[in-house]
Amino acid sequence: QVQLVESGGGSVQTGGSLSLSCAASAETYSTYLMGWFRQVSGKEREGVASIYSGDGSTYYADSVKGRFTISQDNAKRTVSLRMDSLNPEDTAMYYCAASKRRLGAVLLSPAYWGQGTQVTVSS
Repeated sequence: QVQLVESGGGSVQTGGSLSLSCAASAETYSTYLMGWFRQVSGKEREGVASIYSGDGSTYYADSVKGRFTISQDNAKRTVSLRMDSLNPEDTAMYYCAASKRRLGAVLLSPAYWGQGTQVTVSS
């Protein structure tokens, strides 16, 4: 059974930093491409970042390039998202996702989702 368990998130002021972590089962971590999406109420969920463990390649949405960093810890089977220089536009529910479909390091059509963790950035 695929399980994605998220942790981290919270509230921070503009310019601050937060980290998110997603722990996956052994089968999930070794089989699926993992990444992060976010969703603001009333808007579509958007891909933020993803990482392909096969070659370590990464993908970032233009809105977070240079500010967010995705990484993986094979020993802990976790994928983390370090978010720096946060601004109010980053406020959203963040979801860990897993998929076997990809285009390079871009995660396509997630098959599984974590429960979501809220990130709130105040001005």
